[in-house]
Amino acid sequence: PGGSERGDDAMLVSQPLGILLAIEPWNFPYYQLARVAGPHLMAGNVVVVKHASIVPQCAAAFEKLFHDAGAPAGLYTNLFATRQQLEKLIDDPRIQGIALTGSEGAGASVAAQAGKNLKKTTMELGGSDAFIVLDDADLEKSVKWAVWGRMNNGGQCCVASKRIIVQENLAEQFFKRFSEELAKLAPGDPSDDATGVPPMSSQSAADQLNQQVEDAVKNGAKAHRVGPTPPNKGAFVQTTILTDLTRDNPAFHQEFFGPVALFFTVKDEQEAIELANDTPYGLGGSVFTEDTKRGVEVAKQIYTGMVYINHPTWTRPDLPFGGVKRSGYGRELAMLGIEEFVNKKLINVVPIDAPA
Repeated sequence: PGGSERGDDAMLVSQPLGILLAIEPWNFPYYQLARVAGPHLMAGNVVVVKHASIVPQCAAAFEKLFHDAGAPAGLYTNLFATRQQLEKLIDDPRIQGIALTGSEGAGASVAAQAGKNLKKTTMELGGSDAFIVLDDADLEKSVKWAVWGRMNNGGQCCVASKRIIVQENLAEQFFKRFSEELAKLAPGDPSDDATGVPPMSSQSAADQLNQQVEDAVKNGAKAHRVGPTPPNKGAFVQTTILTDLTRDNPAFHQEFFGPVALFFTVKDEQEAIELANDTPYGLGGSVFTEDTKRGVEVAKQIYTGMVYINHPTWTRPDLPFGGVKRSGYGRELAMLGIEEFVNKKLINVVPIDAPA
């Protein structure tokens, strides 16, 4: 029998899942905690957090904020957990869901273990965002945003503009101005306001990025070193633009997490879309054009979780954030983020005298 025909009263009730485990990265050490705790606590869940091992002071300070504000014990708990302890947490039946922001490798490992336990997860992983400049774009505005999009947080950002894709009528001018503006960014102490290029998060991160550039060049790419030579002391990487990247070069499909931009010239809009989609990642992307309707139509054809028109991919608390493909799944922030770990329970009241 149909529900509406017999007078059923159906409703959906939102209920929290319970205790969630959040595994968070170092690159925005306070903000990353806020963006995971806020939505899930609002939904009625409680959160235990394993923060990145290189920012323990931030992890402890954030938990203290809850304590000092008078939050109930257990609402938010910081754990200085080892990897082995983390595995036990994922297996623990009291943990009802896992939210991870981090590397592709970490996400795959945690998702696999959570899957064995039939636990809901969200994964916000790496990205290789395309920054598309169409033939009608404002040159100076797009150059300004390309520099900001690539170099924000020293380029150590999942939604950084990592692949600059420019239509051929603007490509030569754009490359010249992009190089000139990048060259103005001086490497140095990140606490100094004059510094434009901070060090990487660790020496191992710097070594890995330098190795990626070296391997790209060995496979046919050209490296354009721009700006001042960085200090010998510290985990610095020379600001670099890679060109002449062919599809058989391993660098073509890699994420470069730091001050290295990949630059491509395309003949038309369709080639720009195809190149933007030719990546294992699908986090964000951006389209620069004076015709916003055209920009929206291009954005619809880019297979990512987010596309911004005339601005690099970014984040706001009222907008959902997340990706597809190897960039993960699920959404953070906004209503979609709040509802990720919520049981949408159906309650259907059937009239007592309903026919059998």
